[in-house]
Amino acid sequence: MRSSNPVFARSEEFNGRNTTQYADPSQWKIDLSGSGDGGTQTPGLQAPAAPGRMTLDTVVEKTAITLGTVALFAAVAWFAIGGMFDDQLGTVNEAAVQRAWMFAMGGALVGFVLAMVNSFKKIISPALVLVYAAAEGLFVGAFSKIVSTWVGDSTIVFQAVLATFVAAGTTLAAYKFFNIRVTDKFRKVVTISLFAFMGILLVNFVLSLTGVLEQGGLRSFGALGLVVSLIAIGLAVLCLIMDFDFVERGVEAGLPERESWRAAFGLTVTLVWLYIEILRVLAILRGGD
Repeated sequence: MRSSNPVFARSEEFNGRNTTQYADPSQWKIDLSGSGDGGTQTPGLQAPAAPGRMTLDTVVEKTAITLGTVALFAAVAWFAIGGMFDDQLGTVNEAAVQRAWMFAMGGALVGFVLAMVNSFKKIISPALVLVYAAAEGLFVGAFSKIVSTWVGDSTIVFQAVLATFVAAGTTLAAYKFFNIRVTDKFRKVVTISLFAFMGILLVNFVLSLTGVLEQGGLRSFGALGLVVSLIAIGLAVLCLIMDFDFVERGVEAGLPERESWRAAFGLTVTLVWLYIEILRVLAILRGGD
């Protein structure tokens, strides 16, 4: 189960380097004849997950906590920023705009650093995962505020959230019902494509920051930006499939419960990215006032 996903790559359990096997004593066969094989499990019976093991329930629970933290801090940023535009006066609230960009840039920077730390830690830290979620929440709330103000309709945020969960649910359904197999080749292709895409965006960010590219370049709110966001959504969906596969394999392997936080972190990273790209697409299609 060797992983090329940076979120799971440093975990010994997810990569099969921890060979400890767990068995439930309640499923042992008791040999009354004294033949000495009393420790053998009864054929055909599969031991249920022992206490302290990672399960689908623990993954869902930790993911709900992490996403809840993102939503909470997104709401904090949203209300802390306040109104960015006065409709009656037709003027821009410069202080609110500054707060929005402060939350957006600060949250994005801290979130990126913590994402790297969490991705490369061998032992996952629940506290760092939640701090990452809080930072991402500030970024998401501020970015959502900026985009909704540009469009002139705050309901676009609700539409993006709904579309994100629909996309995630549809992807999960397709993964299960169509029995999608995540092969080593699939992982390599998706991972290489992901790093290439991120590398291009990094170069685009630097060129935009230095003034070489105008209006954000590839991340503009125009036709080119729409194409790039659609490509990003496709990559995010493929990453979700990989996330689902790793969760399923982790549960089957009986990983320690703490790895549920790693799974929750990976799912949160992908879902936040998916939301941002869907919000961008909706904003570009709607256009600004």
